[in-house]
Amino acid sequence: MTILITGGAGYIGSHTCIELITASYDIVVLDNLSNSQNTVLDRIKKITKAIIPFENVDLRDTEALEAVFKKYNISAVIHFAGLKSVNESINKPIEYYDNNIAGTINLCKVMHQFDVKKMIFSSSAVVYGNPETVPIKENFPLSTFNPYGQSKLMTEQILNDIFISDNDWQIALLRYFNPVGAHKSGLIGEAPGGIPSNLMPYLSQVAVGKLDKLHVFGGDYDTPDGTCIRDFIHVVDLAKGHVKALDYFKNKKKGEVLTLNLGTGKGYSVLELIHTFQDITGKKIPYDIVDRRPGDIVISYASPELAEKVLSWKAEESLEDMCRDTWRWQSQNPSGYE
Repeated sequence: MTILITGGAGYIGSHTCIELITASYDIVVLDNLSNSQNTVLDRIKKITKAIIPFENVDLRDTEALEAVFKKYNISAVIHFAGLKSVNESINKPIEYYDNNIAGTINLCKVMHQFDVKKMIFSSSAVVYGNPETVPIKENFPLSTFNPYGQSKLMTEQILNDIFISDNDWQIALLRYFNPVGAHKSGLIGEAPGGIPSNLMPYLSQVAVGKLDKLHVFGGDYDTPDGTCIRDFIHVVDLAKGHVKALDYFKNKKKGEVLTLNLGTGKGYSVLELIHTFQDITGKKIPYDIVDRRPGDIVISYASPELAEKVLSWKAEESLEDMCRDTWRWQSQNPSGYE
């Protein structure tokens, strides 16, 4: 089975490539390198000893995408490719809708053209908006507050509509919570361009001396220590969830849309994460508690029971593991892949 990984040179995509190769899947990586570097492919090869076909293609380029499907015997697609910054999406909504929605539509057209009807889609817990209760279950109401979230929600709707029109499609909508951590080798990890927009890479760049200080947005929430609570999941656990979703569909004849949370089911506050990182690494993290950030959800963590029931998957790595692996990556690669 040959799996096309769109956005395969990115953070989650690269870790998933390793888990797929470990599980004896053949892969083809497709990426336009707008948010990643092809250096990561050399690191994957070093870890896996595998030769990885790579295509530098933008999903909106129909001719180039068709050429990829003609060149390889693709059986399924894992779709990571897309812009992913909440704040940037607010300032560049057209760019986000064009890249994330138009790119996905074009991908689905070409998949249909070549009779490839298996897709694992990289969705997000952002589609739950501001949930009234936790843990968050897959049947909760859906809403979102920014163009990035809208692009995930709209893509989910598009894929559901494709299935309604053609019940042969097998689609998994995997809703991630907060991916952190890095591969145990220290060779691949999260390497955001510019100032990180997510907590863990910002924190680790402070630890390595690349940034001066961490800003904690809000210290007066109705939580035990006043800071927001999130479900942090190790990126390797997340990657293994994609392998499990592929395994699930591999021998099934019937079409289906599978909607699953990928999280740990545990919530940790921002300060808990900082203190755990300090304890594990021995690095002091200077931080200031500043004003709340508009739109931030106070408490968000998953109910992962359905993924365990359907896929026999659950997160195994602890918060300590996440911090330890992040620091190994960041300390060994202070400038990322540069």
